[in-house]
Amino acid sequence: MSDPANPLDSDQLKTFRDFLANYNKLSELCFSDCVWDLTSRKVAKSEENCALNCAEKYLKMNQRISTRFQEYQMIANENAIAQMSKSGVL
Repeated sequence: MSDPANPLDSDQLKTFRDFLANYNKLSELCFSDCVWDLTSRKVAKSEENCALNCAEKYLKMNQRISTRFQEYQMIANENAIAQMSKSGVL
């Protein structure tokens, strides 16, 4: 059981929840886009290829968005520090 007083536990739990949310979104999107035949237990090769391509694109897109967000945050932080320096707060 996690200790609410330990911020590391809280951060780990948030990270795990974010991972699960991403995984569930990926699964839902790729399943709805790529699985066409629910009358057979066997996964068709075309469905398998579609799912692999879908997952790869989703993960690359997610990584690119994260990278751009980090870049934006760095610029915003630098601008905030520059503003604080100009106003004499630092």
